[in-house]
Amino acid sequence: MASEKKMPYVRLGNSGLKVSKIILGTMQYGSPEWQKWVIGDEEEVVKHVKFAYEAGIQTFDTADVYSNGLSEILLGKAIKKLGLPRDEIVVMTKLYNTVARDFGTNMITLGKDPDTLGYVNQRGLSRKHIFQAVKHSLERLQLDYIDVLQCHRFDNNTPIEETMQALHDVVQAGYVRYIGMSSCWAWQFHAMQNYAINNKLTPFISMQNHHNLLYREEEREMMPTLKHFGVGCIPWSPLARGLLTRPLDGNKTKRGETDFFIGKYSEAPGTAAVLKRVEEVANKKGISMAQVAIAWSLHKEGVTAPIVGTTSLKNLEDIIAGVHVSLSSEEIKYLEEPYLPQSVIGHA
Repeated sequence: MASEKKMPYVRLGNSGLKVSKIILGTMQYGSPEWQKWVIGDEEEVVKHVKFAYEAGIQTFDTADVYSNGLSEILLGKAIKKLGLPRDEIVVMTKLYNTVARDFGTNMITLGKDPDTLGYVNQRGLSRKHIFQAVKHSLERLQLDYIDVLQCHRFDNNTPIEETMQALHDVVQAGYVRYIGMSSCWAWQFHAMQNYAINNKLTPFISMQNHHNLLYREEEREMMPTLKHFGVGCIPWSPLARGLLTRPLDGNKTKRGETDFFIGKYSEAPGTAAVLKRVEEVANKKGISMAQVAIAWSLHKEGVTAPIVGTTSLKNLEDIIAGVHVSLSSEEIKYLEEPYLPQSVIGHA
């Protein structure tokens, strides 16, 4: 008999697809050469996926660009090794960026035109790249189909008509079940979604955007747009790269010392004040700062399920416990009060 799971499950937007209230992100699994804080040990990755699944997480998010496909490979191996039921789990991946031919080269931070390095047609949302990216992801994941295929970023160089038709066609071909979008401007998402709807093509069911207590710019335009379309919101970096899990002067992790995003948060106005209040609420409730941050995310209107990733099983267990934390309206107001507007981070 199957064991009862305490993890809540929720429909992704207006779709019929159910995801766990916490989604396991897998950017931290792959090659340490790609990013120093990445876990490269396959057995350790299997342990993480096993722990997450046994805790009720049945939704896993990855991307072809994470360690240039090694993240997908390791996730696929873990799913196969653990015998996770394909009918139950939801596997999400993303395409757009150039996937290098080795696992260690980081094409995102390299800052060079892929065309000059022998990667012509291997970036963006062209029909050619969408079809080849899906084919390669399926091979790496060792799966017959992708549950949710997400566009990692908006492509300014490909007509929306071409992109949305190609996304519709990979669904019709059986390679993909649903499609989603990731960080972009609200007008770009609106234009893509409207084109799909007006032309009876497959619409997006999800938006993977940047949203946490230290970065709330998405609440101005994107969140209302998602509500209008009935699209689910699955925020990335809900813990602000771990910054929300400890006091500002606390011990730094390897990721904290090497992830350039940390600096962007730290330099933003209001960060110190927000972190201080997160710590105060955590101490008052006798829980961790991570649980407060996750609980806040889950309490926000429109948020379906935050995507979390960690290199520590202990931290993963702590984060998952945040699903069951309740915050009062007064506590939420207190946490949000010090926030100040800041520059866009993630897709500008």
